[in-house]
Amino acid sequence: MPSHILVVDDDQFNLKLVTETLKRDGHQTTAVDSGVKALEVVQDIQPDLVILDVMMPEMDGYEVCRRMRKMSDVNRIPIVMLTAQDSLEEKVRGFEAGADDYMTKPFEPVELQARVKVWLRRALAVEKETGEVVGKTISVFSLRGGVGVSSMAVNLAVGFAGLWQKPSVLVDLALVSGHCALMLNTPLKNTWADLATIPTEEITADVIDEVLLSHPNGVRVLAAPRHPEDAELLDEEKIIHVLDILQANYHYLVLDLPHNFTPPSLAGLDASHTIMLLMSPELASVRGVSATLDVFTSLGYYRDRVRLVLNWVFERRGLAQKDIEKVLRDNIDLVIPFASETFVSSINLGRPPVIDDPKAPIGALFEDLAFFLSKDEHRKKKPESPTEAWERVIKRYRARRK
Repeated sequence: MPSHILVVDDDQFNLKLVTETLKRDGHQTTAVDSGVKALEVVQDIQPDLVILDVMMPEMDGYEVCRRMRKMSDVNRIPIVMLTAQDSLEEKVRGFEAGADDYMTKPFEPVELQARVKVWLRRALAVEKETGEVVGKTISVFSLRGGVGVSSMAVNLAVGFAGLWQKPSVLVDLALVSGHCALMLNTPLKNTWADLATIPTEEITADVIDEVLLSHPNGVRVLAAPRHPEDAELLDEEKIIHVLDILQANYHYLVLDLPHNFTPPSLAGLDASHTIMLLMSPELASVRGVSATLDVFTSLGYYRDRVRLVLNWVFERRGLAQKDIEKVLRDNIDLVIPFASETFVSSINLGRPPVIDDPKAPIGALFEDLAFFLSKDEHRKKKPESPTEAWERVIKRYRARRK
């Protein structure tokens, strides 16, 4: 079913431009030319999203937004504000009024379509919070290869399963060249390719469960296809559908993303609660992160969802952390120390550090990281039957506080 979007703008040209842009992307629209009319129709049509101009006669967009937020039956609908004003003060006013996002005019149609897609997916995730399981999704991403994306994804997924003994799944979205299953020494009995020939509407939780690989520590794996050509059979709609089902049935999803902004990456990023953005201490990698952060901003992935991670992939002569932070104008959230031999050995043996030696520095780092990325409902309450992993994390935490 197409999404229904309410568009509010007193300028007829802008109204038509926005609605036509949305219609080209498959959305249904209702267009009104005043804030008063918007308030009259919003409860009747119950749109999935509102795009609201700021500068309008009678009632400006800020006031319309404030009033919508007071309506109990529509107050959770995402609101994107459009304005010609690009000042920080105007943006702050919009957010204080209750807006979810802010775009300046003139806008690029592709950017508007991307922002709308992000907010519609987030609204869907909120709806699923009434279900029994609400999966937390962590994606690991970098535009540059060789910085440890798959290693982090594998260790985090195994870490979640070991800590909580809750349903957790590692999803390999590097569909052309992914090797998460190999890094866990798990035979490729099934892969994404087994879902490729099944009509999307026929893929259920039971169907996916049959395709997932099982690891002894409890984590499940949705592996990349054996052959690159099989990846071409998986479209964006099917990937989104599978991720939605997994989020409704698994407490933790860890996504290993490809090094690009193709549909699999965007589907994974859209679904993510936290994005681990990796870099190594060299110029090309730092430039890639800078470009990535610009794209994230345009897509509505705000900084509070992103964790900047510096992986020291070589022993010496890398860029200093303070210089990298100066270039990015931002702080690095986590530094992974040089441990090349540990990672190479773990890959060859199919035993990630968090399993092979969780008391060693690298294994402990990933185990602690999995704990602090866990859901609040798990992290803030002692389990009835604490696992060995949980005991180790708490012991280290208490030692650091002394």
